[in-house]
Amino acid sequence: MDQAAGSAQDAQSLSVCYRHPDRETGVHCSRCDRPICPECMVSASVGFQCPECVRGGSGTGHTPAASQPRTIAGGTVTADPRLVTKVLIGLNLAVFLVQLAVGDSFNDRFLLVGQARFHDFGPLEGVAEGQYYRMLTAMFLHGGYIHIMFNMLSLWWVGGPLEAALGRARYITLYFVSGLAGSALTYLLAESTQGSLGASGAIFGLFGATAVLMRRLNYDMRPVIALLVINLIITFGWSSIAWQAHIGGLVAGVVCGYAMVHAPRKNRNLIQYGTCALILAVVVALTLLRTAQLT
Repeated sequence: MDQAAGSAQDAQSLSVCYRHPDRETGVHCSRCDRPICPECMVSASVGFQCPECVRGGSGTGHTPAASQPRTIAGGTVTADPRLVTKVLIGLNLAVFLVQLAVGDSFNDRFLLVGQARFHDFGPLEGVAEGQYYRMLTAMFLHGGYIHIMFNMLSLWWVGGPLEAALGRARYITLYFVSGLAGSALTYLLAESTQGSLGASGAIFGLFGATAVLMRRLNYDMRPVIALLVINLIITFGWSSIAWQAHIGGLVAGVVCGYAMVHAPRKNRNLIQYGTCALILAVVVALTLLRTAQLT
């Protein structure tokens, strides 16, 4: 009995998506039983269905299961499931080109710094002096070619599949909530005059949500865990890296990701976006607390 169960589990682990043969999956369409990856999953009343069964065009004679195809998190299935990821990468690259063209004065105006510090040209005000926009703008700045290269590669590899699984609105919400959570923890714990910049907080949030999604779909967790461990070793192994942004983004990503992929169909939007709103409330509270300490 145990051997038979083990064999069945092994066979399932070797299944690949019928539309994307390079992607292993343990999820099958509840109607035709074909294996489907997160990009092809359409949320149904029971389990998930493949796009063909949803459209009623698989040749099985089934009628459409829903008028509007939905992702695993309840988002709308789109023709280009990586559009937001492409836009985010484009924005980061565009800002980086501006950094190269304008120089340090641009970075000093928009990076995350907690409290006023002095430069040759005079004082540089920070978040404590009311420049709260820095917590957002710092997410689109990078410290060099290698910094932006690793962040954009990570955003493409992790962000694209996650966007397909969540849908655009939930994905962009997750990205910015995670990034702001990373900025808030950096503002709270880092040296007040220390500058910080980069999309790493938001990207670590995507890592966290991806881990939650893979656990939800019963995927092999070892690859994502190994990737997280490597990134955390790098985070704490180099003194120049703002570990606070990575940890803050990761925690926010796990919490928001859990709400998005585990929320019951009833009141799903309320639970998903309500959780994100609670994280933002914590971000505001931490920001106000640190500002009160510095002023």
